Amino acid sequence: MKKVGCITCATMISINNVTVSFSGTDLFNDITFVINPKDRIGLTGKNGAGKSTLLKTIIGIQPIDKGSITIPEDCTVGYLPQQMELPSERTVIEETLTCFEDAVKLEEEISKLNVEITERTDYESDDYMRLIHSLTEKSERLELIGGSKRNADAEVVLKGLGFRQEDFQRKVSEFSGGWKMRIVLAKCILRKPKVFLLDEPTNHLDIESIKWLEDYLKDYAGAVVLISHDRTFLDNVTKRTIEISLGKIYDYNASYTKYLELRKERRQQQIAAYENQQKIIQDTEDFIERFRYKPTKSNQVQSRIKMLDKMERLEVDLEDNSSIHFRFPPAPRSGQVVVKADHLTKAFGEKVVLEDVEFVLERGEKVAFVGRNGEGKTTFSRCIIGQIPYDGELKIGYNVSIGYYAQNQDELLDLNKTVFQTLDDIATGDMRTKVRDILGAFLFGGEDIDKKVKVLSGGERARLEMAKLLFQPYSLLVLDEPTNHLDIRSKDILKQALLAYDGTIILVSHDRDFLNGLADTVYEFRDRKIKQYKGDINYFLEKKKLQNMKEFEAAGNNGKNISTQKSQSNSAVTNGSASRDGVHTVSTTNAPVSSGKEDYLAKKEREKMLRKLKSKVEKSEQRVQELENQLSEIQAKLQIPENQTDMDLFTQYDTIKLNLEKEMAYWEDATMQYEEAMG
Repeated sequence: MKKVGCITCATMISINNVTVSFSGTDLFNDITFVINPKDRIGLTGKNGAGKSTLLKTIIGIQPIDKGSITIPEDCTVGYLPQQMELPSERTVIEETLTCFEDAVKLEEEISKLNVEITERTDYESDDYMRLIHSLTEKSERLELIGGSKRNADAEVVLKGLGFRQEDFQRKVSEFSGGWKMRIVLAKCILRKPKVFLLDEPTNHLDIESIKWLEDYLKDYAGAVVLISHDRTFLDNVTKRTIEISLGKIYDYNASYTKYLELRKERRQQQIAAYENQQKIIQDTEDFIERFRYKPTKSNQVQSRIKMLDKMERLEVDLEDNSSIHFRFPPAPRSGQVVVKADHLTKAFGEKVVLEDVEFVLERGEKVAFVGRNGEGKTTFSRCIIGQIPYDGELKIGYNVSIGYYAQNQDELLDLNKTVFQTLDDIATGDMRTKVRDILGAFLFGGEDIDKKVKVLSGGERARLEMAKLLFQPYSLLVLDEPTNHLDIRSKDILKQALLAYDGTIILVSHDRDFLNGLADTVYEFRDRKIKQYKGDINYFLEKKKLQNMKEFEAAGNNGKNISTQKSQSNSAVTNGSASRDGVHTVSTTNAPVSSGKEDYLAKKEREKMLRKLKSKVEKSEQRVQELENQLSEIQAKLQIPENQTDMDLFTQYDTIKLNLEKEMAYWEDATMQYEEAMG
C-alpha cells in the first residue's frame, strides 16, 4: 500500500514494514527505513537481491504485498530506470525540453494573470491583492524549477552528459540505448526533484560524464538514492549505505568502502557474541544434566532452567555467499602477431572517427582502450572482429579466433527466448551436455533457466552474455564494457578469470578499479588517433600527471605536448624515439653548448613560455567573465514580458552564447597547456 500524505519534515520518504513476494518467495520481508532530506544513499547487494525492485516499489511501479510507503504531497521524485525505451522522433533538445511541461503551464498561467492585472484598476481590493500574490507565487515557482532559462539549462546538462552541440538537432531514434539513457537522465536532472532514485546511472557514461554527474549529485540540494557497482562513484557520492541481502536490509551510516569495514566488524562481533552465548548455554545445560537428580542442587538446577528459558537467543545473520564461478577455456595458440592495423581509417558518412591508425597486438598481451565516448574505442573493436568495414589495412594473425562481448548486449539477446534456449542454441557437440552446468556456474539454477530473457535484470543479462563466451575456446577476447550491470563481487570474479586466462585480451572500460592490475598496456583514443602507453592503468595516470582516470577524462585531454611545441618553435631537428617508459617522446638536436649555459637558456626560455601561457589564460578568463556578464544582462531583459517579442535580443543572446562557447574552449585549451608546462 502506498500512502501520500503528511509525514515529519525531517523525513522525505518512509518505507514501513514492506514485504514484496514473487511466486510465494519473499524478496523483501518486513523492511523499514526512511529517506531524509539531503541523504546520499547507496543501495548495494548482489545481482537479483532486489535493489531495482526496491526503487520500483518507492516510485509505485511495483506493488507491495504488505506494509506501506509514505511520501509527502509536495515531495517530487525523479526516477532513472536501468532499462528504458525512448522511441522518439523528436530531436535531442526537443525531447529533453519535454521535462518542462510544468514550466510551460506556469508560463501560460503567469501570462493570463499579467493580462488580468493590467486590465484591473481596483488596486486596493482583496481580489487584486490575490492576483498579485498568485502571480508572485507562480513566478517564484517558475524560477525555482528553472523554467525561465530552460533552454540554457538543458544545454548545460546535455553537454555535461557528453552530447555535443551538433547532436542537439539529431533525432533521438538515431542514438543507441546508452545515449537514450543519457537523455532520460538529463530530463530527470532538469526536473530538479526533491528525491533522486537512480538505477545504475553510470552505465554507458564515459568518465568525463561520470565526473560531471558525480560533482552534480554531491552538491545537489535534495536527497539521492542510487544503485551503482562503481566503487569510486559510490565512495565519492554516498554517505549512507543500505545493503539488501536475503530479504533483509542493513543500514550503515557510511560510504561504500567504510561500510565494508563496518559490515565485517559487525559480523565478527555477532559471531563472537553468538559463540560466547552458545558456550554459556552448553555449560548451563551440562550443569542441569549433571545435577538434575541431586536434591542438594535442585534450587540451582531450577534457577538455571529458568535462566535458559528467559535467555534471548542470539543469531548470526545469514550471509549470501553465492557467486559466479568460472574459468575461460584455454586459448588455442595463435601466431605472435594477433592484430595489426596499418593506416586504418573509419568514417560514418562525413564524420571521421579513426584516421590513419597504426596498431599492433601480440600474443598474450592484455590491453585497455580508454578515452571519451565517441572517440572510436568501440568502432575500432568492431573493425577488429570484422563487424564493420573500414579503409586501410587490418590483419588478423594466424589461428586467431575471437570472442566478443558487446557493449550493447541487452539489444543483441533474443528477449523471447528462455535462459536455457539462449545457450542451447549456440552449443554444439559435447558442449550441449554442459549447458546446465555452465548456467549453474553463472547463478542460473532451478526454475531460473526457464525464465524469458525479457524478465531478467541487467546484471542477469550480462552474466548470460558472458556465459556464451565459454562454449568454445578463443585466442583473443574483445570485451567492450564487460562490467556494466555486474555487481561488485561478480566484477571481481570476472577479473580473476581474465587474469588466469592465457590468451590475448582487449578491454574497453571506464572502470579504473577493474583495469587496475589487469591491463599491462593502455591505448588512449583521442582526436581520431590512438597513443600507446606501455604500462598499467596507474602508470598511464602517472604519466598524465592526474590523480585518477576520471580527472583525466574531465580535463578532456585537449592540451598539446609542450615539449613538442617548444621543439617546433625553435625549428629544431626532431627525432621520434621510444623512451624507457614506453611513451613516444620528441627530442631535439641543436648546436653543442656548455651545460651551464644550456641550463640557463632553457630556464629563461621556460620562464618566458610560462609567462605567455599564463597571460593567455588570464586574458581568456577576463573575456569569459565579460561574455557571461553580457549573457546575464540579456537573460534579465528576456525575462521581462514585453521584451519576449524582441527578436534582436534573441539574436544577441545566440551570438553571445556562441562566442562564450568558443572562448570557453579556448580557455580550456590554454589552461591545459599552462598546467602541463608547469608540470
